[in-house]
Amino acid sequence: MPVREFFFERQATCSATGARAGIFHTPHGSIETPRFMPVGTVGTVKGLTPEQLERAGAQMILANTYHLHLQPGEALVRAAGGLHEFMGWKQPILTDSGGFQVFSLSKLRQISEEGVKFRSPRDGRLVNLTPERAIAIQNDLGADVIMAFDECPPYPAERGQIVASMERTQRWLERCINAHQNPKQALFGIVQGGVYGDLRQEAARSLVEYNLPGYAIGGVSVGEPPELIHEIVRATTPLLPPEKPRYLMGVGTYREMAVAIASGIDLFDCVIPTRLGRHGTALVRGERWNLKNARFREDFQPLDATCECYGCKNYTRAYLNHLVKAKEMLAYILLSLHNVTELIRFTKDIREAIQCDRFAAEFAAWLDPEAQKDFDPAERL
Repeated sequence: MPVREFFFERQATCSATGARAGIFHTPHGSIETPRFMPVGTVGTVKGLTPEQLERAGAQMILANTYHLHLQPGEALVRAAGGLHEFMGWKQPILTDSGGFQVFSLSKLRQISEEGVKFRSPRDGRLVNLTPERAIAIQNDLGADVIMAFDECPPYPAERGQIVASMERTQRWLERCINAHQNPKQALFGIVQGGVYGDLRQEAARSLVEYNLPGYAIGGVSVGEPPELIHEIVRATTPLLPPEKPRYLMGVGTYREMAVAIASGIDLFDCVIPTRLGRHGTALVRGERWNLKNARFREDFQPLDATCECYGCKNYTRAYLNHLVKAKEMLAYILLSLHNVTELIRFTKDIREAIQCDRFAAEFAAWLDPEAQKDFDPAERL
């Protein structure tokens, strides 16, 4: 399954934790890890151009199989030369398989051994997504990394439900492997198992037998408390091959990334930076600032004087406060750009600390169980 176009190069490890710095090589370029990856569900990171993303330090972005299948359709993307050409992004792309929609569209779908049938939220038409179809769509889209079709169970769920879901995910993986036809795309498998550590470990051990180019931990950040995410990651990550990239799906908050990196995770994605930006909120050195707050009205400092993003270099907090209150599109663009830049910078800073073997010391506050959890939606000023 693995081809030389995809390989993971470990460069440094932290002597006190399982953190590692590396490079994941792909046909469209390399990703320095650990790294946060912005999410561009329908072929665009909301509000941001490819040039802005490159300046922010993005090296790999995500798109979603299910949503691109609905609009504009994989045949059109293939005719355009693939997703890289279609969206004007020359660096690596990862496509999710649509498995998360098994969870998020629970009221619109039916799961069977064959696959999942959805009612499209766009027009109500029936969509039949099987493992084979998910792979065929991703082959047409042409992303560098494609994900196996999995069942993402809800939280909470009974153990019996999780066992059935985990076993189905493994059977679907075998079908995905058999259907995958493009050696220029790396197929990653996904570890499921809910919040049950023994099931996660069982799933991980079974998964690595397929010798895939990379591995992901899925089914987290679906409603469970952060401490359970940490337990899942700590129990699962050491069982994944150290010579392959490890990806924690759907996680992009400071503490959760730091703790996962300490366990050996390399890649992350989350919609949080652009979602917060569209609601007038900025991520600033571990805090969430609501720019609607009156305290910013006459604050003529940059949002973050240490940030290199266009907004922080050219505008003040007072101006951003004005734009947010006026509901101007520029506010959401600038805040989304800043937030993406901030999370990428956070993982880049961790990478540099790992290379100097200072990660455990410099990021101790984020690794402390008693540290502020930025999952808390309350903004701090």
